[in-house]
Amino acid sequence: MNGAHAIESPEAQARPADKSAYENNKLHKRLCRQVGQAIGDFNMIEDGDRVMVCLSGGKDSYALLDILMTLRERAPIDFEIVAVNLDQKQPNFPADVLPAYLASLGIAFHIENQDTYSIVKRLIPEGKTTCSLCSRLRRGILYRVADELECNKIALGHHRDDILETFFLNMFFGGKLKAMPAKLQSDDGKHMVIRPMAYVKEADSARYAEIKQFPIIPCDLCGSQENLQRKQIKALMREWEKKHPGRVESIFSALSTVVPSHLMDANLFGFKDLKVDGVASALGDIAFDEDPCSTPAGFGTIPLQSM
Repeated sequence: MNGAHAIESPEAQARPADKSAYENNKLHKRLCRQVGQAIGDFNMIEDGDRVMVCLSGGKDSYALLDILMTLRERAPIDFEIVAVNLDQKQPNFPADVLPAYLASLGIAFHIENQDTYSIVKRLIPEGKTTCSLCSRLRRGILYRVADELECNKIALGHHRDDILETFFLNMFFGGKLKAMPAKLQSDDGKHMVIRPMAYVKEADSARYAEIKQFPIIPCDLCGSQENLQRKQIKALMREWEKKHPGRVESIFSALSTVVPSHLMDANLFGFKDLKVDGVASALGDIAFDEDPCSTPAGFGTIPLQSM
């Protein structure tokens, strides 16, 4: 422009700090929207509920508590929140961190002290995976605490990636098409377990924790077990997302788009009673006409040399 400086848009003129604040606000809104959508889709929280939010000291449970507190202020229904932490007496566990943080929030909370660490270390041989036993012990204790605190809902901080990892673990190592449900009845039949973060990506949860500067407490009991199958699955998913963006999102979408007639579970679909009746059905071979790998209509064919 003959030496003249181009006029920058307001967005381009924004200071880095302003841009960062804008992106942080977008993330907060996205998390609120995704958590709110999951709650609505699965009817997780209803008017009059008393929700026990299980707080481990990790990034995801902190994010869950923070977002639920925000939504409680905006929701058209009334529900209570009680934050609960199970102090498992792990070595070097900073027992003062969570009580101080929760007191600063001004919400009801309870710290349950149970030495499950010693039980796990005594029963599980050195080098073996501790997660299964630890999880069972923790689950039983939390059910009891929910009873004592008169909470009818138990909220866990599992996110989208946790659900997908569990799906692949069950498929690869357990021979089952099974994941973590967003909502399920507890083992004792007395409570409803909910996962409001079911639509949230782990990367977003991690970034949110950095922004909010949550006082993260690492799990010394299992954090050093680098060869866990879940960590292998996590690495596999990261590689997929890196090489094939969108693949993980597509797989997650598939969990809510199930076609029992095109699987192999005779208990889920009545294959034995299936008979020809001369009536066209959407469950027939027409399902194969919708090939997800086919070229979109209007785009023509792709030359072989470009493949």
